[in-house]
Order: sequence, then C-alpha cells, then structure tokens
Amino acid sequence: MPRSQSHTAVKIESFRPEHTAAFEALNRAWLVGHGLLEPADEPYLKDPNGTIIEAGGQIYVAVENGVVIGTCGIAPHGPGEFEVRKLAVASSAQGRGIGMQLVEACLDFARQRGANRISLISNSQLVPALRLYERAGFRHEPLPANNPFATGDVHMVLDVRAEYGDNST
Repeated sequence: MPRSQSHTAVKIESFRPEHTAAFEALNRAWLVGHGLLEPADEPYLKDPNGTIIEAGGQIYVAVENGVVIGTCGIAPHGPGEFEVRKLAVASSAQGRGIGMQLVEACLDFARQRGANRISLISNSQLVPALRLYERAGFRHEPLPANNPFATGDVHMVLDVRAEYGDNST
C-alpha cells in the first residue's frame, strides 16, 4: 500500500554550486527581515563556497520537493574550533525541526574533524534560533573582542570535549 504523499520528506544534503542562489536568498531574507544585514555578511552571501567550504568547512541544505528550504554552514575558526554560520530556514518551513537537523549535520561535521569547541555569533532578536542552539548544547559566553558583526550581540559556544567528558575520578 503506497504511503500518503501529504507529508514530504526533507533531505539534508551537502551544498553544491547550484544551491548558491538559494543560500543567498534564504539568508538575505532573514537578515533584511530583522534589520541585521551588514557588510560583513556579504562575502558569505555572495560566495558561500569560497568563504565556508574552501576554508575547510561545509554547508548543508534542507531540500524538499527539489527546493532548498534551509541552509547552515560550519567553518574552521582557529585551532580546534569551528563556527556555525548562516543558519536559515524558509519561513514557510519553520517549526518542523529542520533547523535542528541542519545544525546537527554541521556539528557532526566539526566533531568528525576533531573540533574541541564550536562557536557562533547571533543576535538577541533571534529568540527561536537562540533556543535551538541552547537545545543543541550551546552555552552563552561573552562576546569575543574580534567579533566582525556590529549586530552580533550574542556569542554561544559548545564545548565538544565536555560532551564526551571523562567522569572517572
């Protein structure tokens, strides 16, 4: 008996060059929508392959019915550290756990490459995203001195070593 087609499957895939326009459109939409777009965002929006993947990172996309409905990138950010960059989910697809699937794919990528810490810069307006990061295990920390984003007022860190903590004494 065939399954109902009323709920389509979302696939998390690795970024390909043909995803560039969707990556830019999805991220630009939330940045503009919240009044957060700034010059430091433009290199990531215009050249996600060069700024994230060629830097040793990865971008994952959520695809449904052949359409990219979400993106999230992760890139090296110093020795043993990676940074989550440009999480976006289409407004019509929010609330379905897609953002968490994308973040988990990025965290897995960083763990497989020996990350000790995974960080991110966000904005206090983005409460649903901040709650998602908290559920993924991120903790709030003071902003770093080298924060390139004028609108970035939230710094969060996931201590990967603590996830696998040695509790023996």
